[in-house]
Amino acid sequence: MDKYIASDPNILGGKPVIRGTRIPVDQILFLLKDGFTVQAIHELYPHVNEQTIEGTIDETAKLLNNATQTL
Repeated sequence: MDKYIASDPNILGGKPVIRGTRIPVDQILFLLKDGFTVQAIHELYPHVNEQTIEGTIDETAKLLNNATQTL
């Protein structure tokens, strides 16, 4: 993956997580869908700074964009 997203078969079965954590990227997306702001997500996960949350969102969007270009 990249700077903010990691995938390791030994962590949550390889599910993409925020690098250095066990927080699944899809959990961040579900929180955003439910109306949480980056600041609110940071309050839920205070050990993850807002820049990392924003970077994770950005990387996810780029990965999805690249995936749709190959379809």
